[in-house]
Amino acid sequence: MWAEIAEEIAACRLCPRLVAHREAVAAKPPPRFAGWAYWAKGVPGFGDPQARLWIVGLAPAAHGANRTGRMFTGDSSGDWLYRALYETGWANQPQSTHRGDGLTLRGVYISAVVRCAPPANRPLPSEIAACRRFLEAEWALLRPSVQVIVPLGQIAYVAVARLLGVKAPRFGHGISWTAQGVRVLASYHPSQQNTRTGRLHWEQWIAVFRQARVWIGP
Repeated sequence: MWAEIAEEIAACRLCPRLVAHREAVAAKPPPRFAGWAYWAKGVPGFGDPQARLWIVGLAPAAHGANRTGRMFTGDSSGDWLYRALYETGWANQPQSTHRGDGLTLRGVYISAVVRCAPPANRPLPSEIAACRRFLEAEWALLRPSVQVIVPLGQIAYVAVARLLGVKAPRFGHGISWTAQGVRVLASYHPSQQNTRTGRLHWEQWIAVFRQARVWIGP
């Protein structure tokens, strides 16, 4: 079932604006990525299918997962995420640069609300709606094992609340609540817009995953 979901995501072309953008980015990469064969398709989720922790991001980065084909791989947001997962025992290494770099996740699965890189990192409501079925399909498989969900940013937070069928408290870093027997712990997204401006500090960030580890256990 996981393979079928991944294939459907990779083959999806429902959103013309997103398809055009992901392919245009791949056709003219910046000099630092010259020679890369970009993935330039919908990006499937990644991780442990028996996950106890589910991380839901916004969308692939144009020169991150849209290039590498794996969530949070090859960009600065991924640098923050995988370092935190490594330091709290969820990943076997602190960096993720490409799909064959040896990274494995233990007890955690990573998804996104939108599976194609959106222009200016801003998906349209219609694009979020078109991708919703993929998040729902993953949740149907993850639901028996997941104990904690960490949505990254407000869009992911709203998507998770809708998935769980609740009216959630106003989004904020560190906000938590429980629904359907699952704890939700919200975080700012580790984008450069947040990390370089000081909106999200490392200690705030790592605290989210330390808390998830406390709730879930070893």
